[in-house]
Amino acid sequence: MAGEDSAAGAGRTGGLLGSLRNLAVTLIAIAQTRLQLLANEIHAEKLRFLQLELFAVAAVLFSALGIFLLTLLVILVFWDSNRLLAIGGFAVIYLVLGIAFGVTMVRHATQPARLFEASLQELDEDRKRVSS
Repeated sequence: MAGEDSAAGAGRTGGLLGSLRNLAVTLIAIAQTRLQLLANEIHAEKLRFLQLELFAVAAVLFSALGIFLLTLLVILVFWDSNRLLAIGGFAVIYLVLGIAFGVTMVRHATQPARLFEASLQELDEDRKRVSS
């Protein structure tokens, strides 16, 4: 009888340790999955940022070239009659556009980013599952 109790106790202890080991393995697997998701989001955001940067540089370059040539064309057309008015008009237009884009940039820079949104949602779901 005493041998049976000790064997049952050893089985329960092994069962408890096995359960704890399985719980630890599961928690590590969950953490690994979340870290992989976070790494994927960081990589995707990095690629998106590089693409946006490339497109922005190209857009600024070609827009500036077009604006310069258009300005030069208008000034040459009005060279004999109103060249100072044409130059002053373009200067005012460029200043107004520069101020408008500067204000827009400040507005966008102060808005919070939604970086790692999927990871935060998954962690929130994990927290809800554990607490219930």
